[in-house]
Amino acid sequence: MVRSPLSILDLVPLAPPGGAAAALRASTDLARLAESRGFRRYWVGEHHGVPNVGAAAPAVLIAHLAAATTSIRLGSGGVMLANHAPMVVAEQFATLEGLHPGRIDLGVGSAAGATAEIARVLRQGAPAGFAGKLADLAAFLDGRHHSGIRVSPAAVPGPPLWLLGASESSARLAGELGLPYAFAHHLNAAGAEGALGTYRGSFRASARLGEPYCLVSVAAIAADTEEAAFRLWRAAGGPDGVAVGDGPTVRGALAVLSGKLAADELMIVTNVFDAAARRHSYTLLAPLS
Repeated sequence: MVRSPLSILDLVPLAPPGGAAAALRASTDLARLAESRGFRRYWVGEHHGVPNVGAAAPAVLIAHLAAATTSIRLGSGGVMLANHAPMVVAEQFATLEGLHPGRIDLGVGSAAGATAEIARVLRQGAPAGFAGKLADLAAFLDGRHHSGIRVSPAAVPGPPLWLLGASESSARLAGELGLPYAFAHHLNAAGAEGALGTYRGSFRASARLGEPYCLVSVAAIAADTEEAAFRLWRAAGGPDGVAVGDGPTVRGALAVLSGKLAADELMIVTNVFDAAARRHSYTLLAPLS
């Protein structure tokens, strides 16, 4: 049994013939399923120019998903802060928090989520400066930016700020700033133990968070049979580090991983193109199955 709370990371996988419209409808249906089956959070990513991935505008998609659900927490996994002005991100997510109080998470990462050419277009020549942008974003959310400028709507408190990463450097930064940390095990399974140890060892309590909190995103594919699960795995490109099998097998693997990493929360990534199979995989792994 997986004792850690379970959440979902959605990269909006695209596949013909439905394309983007069908993928976005599938994500809406999946968010509703996640809410009904007891998942804690539903986060969406930010990727640009990546074939077969439709998650490009987290704030827009979160607004839609929040309107289609009633209670599940929704967030970004994550906003790639190097691509954006911190004040704009703060205002977008303060607006989301105002519309849906207590339901919004703002996860940010330092990667571009894009090719170098697309990243240059997104940034329009502005320097990335992730650490400085992160400090600016936190200050805008807290209403204490050195410029004296306050974000709009100013009366709305900013949502929880998370740092995402897949390395010890991101883990150390999250710990030093006293932020909750989301580690991308689905991108760097081998580095998970070291990064989470670094996070906990460098953690300093802050106004945002009194104790370390580690969320681990892990790739998993479940089906009624092991054979069916592996067919889905092969169709998705056969990535490494994925828990694959029938429901009990995958739940057991997730429980072992959660215990090994002392994860406070697991966030499942099931990046398969068959929308019905993806929904069924999450149904088999759901807290309320």
